[in-house]
Amino acid sequence: METLIRHINFWVTFGFVGQLLFGSRFFIQWIVSEKRGESIIPELFWYFSMAGSVLLFSYAIHKRDPVFIMGQCSGIFIYTRNIMLIFKKKRLLTTATGCEINPLKTAVE
Repeated sequence: METLIRHINFWVTFGFVGQLLFGSRFFIQWIVSEKRGESIIPELFWYFSMAGSVLLFSYAIHKRDPVFIMGQCSGIFIYTRNIMLIFKKKRLLTTATGCEINPLKTAVE
């Protein structure tokens, strides 16, 4: 136990926070899908993916792990594009309806 405690530092904590955010996205997807009664990917999934991936990417750079860096780097582009598509859709809906969309409300209902 003492050896484990000695290895916990800022970067290990940073990495675990990133992994917690990244892993939480699946629970969000599961909960929202259960509430809706169908399999969907809610908006919050992409935000948690992005946040976790950026933290894990930073951690991978710190560790100088090229495999880990490549894995997280590619995901960041995908998550960014999905978030851009979400904003584009909201902008179109706002223009068409004149009503602003609340992302948190639509993500969990």
